[in-house]
Order: sequence, then C-alpha cells, then structure tokens
Amino acid sequence: MKKKVLIPAFASAALLVLAGCSSDGQSGDGLFIDVPDVPMLEELGEPEGSLDIVAWSGFVEPAWADQFTEETGCVVNRRVAGTSDEMVTLMRTGEYDLVSASGDASLRLIAGGDVAPINLDLIPNFGDDIVEGMKGQIYDTINGKSYGVPIGRGANILQYNSEVVTEEPTSWSVVWETDSPYAGQITAYDAPIYIADAAVYLMYHEPELGITNPYALDQTQLDAAIELLKQQNTIVSEYWADPVAQITSFVGGTTVVGTSWEVLRKFTEDTEKFKGTLPVEGSTGWSDAWMISSQSDSPNCAYLWMDYTSSAEVNGQIAMNFGMAPANAAFCETSEEAAAHCEQFNATNEEYFDNVWYWTTPIEQCVDGRTDVECTNFQQWTQAWLTVKG
Repeated sequence: MKKKVLIPAFASAALLVLAGCSSDGQSGDGLFIDVPDVPMLEELGEPEGSLDIVAWSGFVEPAWADQFTEETGCVVNRRVAGTSDEMVTLMRTGEYDLVSASGDASLRLIAGGDVAPINLDLIPNFGDDIVEGMKGQIYDTINGKSYGVPIGRGANILQYNSEVVTEEPTSWSVVWETDSPYAGQITAYDAPIYIADAAVYLMYHEPELGITNPYALDQTQLDAAIELLKQQNTIVSEYWADPVAQITSFVGGTTVVGTSWEVLRKFTEDTEKFKGTLPVEGSTGWSDAWMISSQSDSPNCAYLWMDYTSSAEVNGQIAMNFGMAPANAAFCETSEEAAAHCEQFNATNEEYFDNVWYWTTPIEQCVDGRTDVECTNFQQWTQAWLTVKG
C-alpha cells in the first residue's frame, strides 16, 4: 500500500464554494475559476513498475490490463468504486494514481487539488479521433487546462417495461407528474446530482424560472427543483443507487418506468420488453475521464495507461465491456460489431448528445455565465436532497 503525504486542510475540506475569476465563467477552453496551482508533468521518464487505479466496474480488466503490463512493465492494481462520492473519498487518501471520474466528481477533485492538469502532448492517442463532444467540457477543462482524458459517455435515459407502458413515452412527465398512470411503479436515481434531472424537466416546462443549465441553479431555481422532487417522492416506488438493484426491480416487476443508465441496456438486452428512450425534454448524462492524482508516485505509468486506453482498440474494448459510447470514434470503423455498438450508443451522434447535460459539480459560480446571482453548490444540493428523501 502506498504511503503519500496528503495536501492539508485545503484538500480535506469540501471545497465546493469556488470563487470566480472571469467575467462569464466560461469560454471555449472550459470553465474559469480559482483552483489550486498543481504542476503538470512536462516529460515522461522511466515507468515506475506499478499503477493503482480507482475505476468503475468494467473499466480495468485483465483482457487489456495484462497486455499493458507486458508492454510497459507497469503492474495494474485495480480498486472498483460504486459511486462518485466513493471515488472522491478514495482519491483524497493519496493512495491511487488514476481515477475514472464522472463529471459530478471531477470538479470536486480539481478544486481540492487532488488531481493534476494533464499534458496532452504526452498522450499521442489523444488526437483527432477523440469525439469533439468529449473535449473541452466545463467539468474537466479549467482555466484552459485539461484535467481529464475522455473514456466514454452515456445518457440517463427513460427506461420502461413495454408490456405495461405499451406506448413509448415521449416526455419525462410519466415519472414527474402525480397523475402518472404508473404512480407507485416508478424508480428514481438516489443521489443529490439527480436534482439536475428535475431542473432539466423544469427548463422545458417552466421556462419562466430562467434555468439554462441544470447544474447552475440559484436558490429560487433550486427550491423549484426540490418542490418537484418532493412531488415525485409521492409516486416513486423506490430509489436506486446500485445498478443491480435497479435491474432487479425492473425484472421483478416492482418498477415499470424510471431513470436508467444506458449501460444497463446490456443487462436487459435479451429481454425485449425493456426499452429505453430520450424524451423531448432531453436528459442528464455522464462523461467519464481518466484523471491523474496530484500525489501520484507513478506518473509515468499513469500517462502510459491513459495513452494505451485512448487507442481505438482498447478504448473500444472498455466501451463494449461497460456499455457506453467510446471516446475514440475510430473504434467504430474497426468491425461490424464495433459499428453496431457505436450505433446503439450514439457514439458519434452529436445531435443526440446535444440534448444531454453531462453531470457537472454544482458550484457557487454559475456555470451558465450569470454574474448577477450566486448559484447553489454541491453541499447545498446534498442538504436539499436529504429533505426530499426525509
């Protein structure tokens, strides 16, 4: 087990209150906010011989990790995490070199000084074949610096049992409105970031609230989202955080409609009755990226891993194994199987993903560019979520 010196106080605090340092908060280079000045690796050295990774299940498997070890001499040690909160906690121990972070974790890690900017010049496979929709996003590109190497992405879709929900839903109203014919058979995601799903619905149906980004909510907008969530609470059969529990709920018939990850399609694709759709309001979603620890004692192995897994072949293996759209679009042209996977997960369909709001950590600086109000941060979202569940 690695022993590393932790960054004091600043990293251990929640650090969800971030001060702005630009007029609009955003540009083509991502988001502009005050974050710790963490140095970036300038050049590669000799591989250290080992690499400790925190990752989602299915991201680090012997099928490609063993080949990496053979090529580089870096032995890969994997720690599977089940939630973004767990990933943040583990990365703050300083005992891991890399993490496959989603957008609801990345800003927390950047703000805490837990991860370092990435020198993309040291990652040859990060090139033109990486889909544009996963580059320069505000959840991992800060002050013109990239903190993440894209792995894959997906939408949080509306899943339904077509034997009960006989017509494909075109709106999320079937899970939000109390007159839903499926009241008592609805599932919802159990996490503070789910507040953004309520905000997406309100953006479409109550434009007078002025929500333009579901992760940039002032207090009035947050209150409206919480009111909608409390309304939904009266018709929800259960909340889920564990994908296995969600699958079991659908298969067992307890749930007939609700929020799901595209990744869960692969576990139900042999059951024709389970369908998924992206409703008219759009949806939230996620985009995962490799992020390197600011305290890594194996930075060379970490960079070699990020480059290795950015190749079309390996990135495609990860995407197919996990069930998501790959970051490297070149994978889609490698075989008929790859092409079919890319079509199923809308890999290069930017029109589809234009309707998806990738998870982004809410912060006090409004990421929609507003400067005349203060937005609510992740800590406030967490506290508000407890009132929904309570």
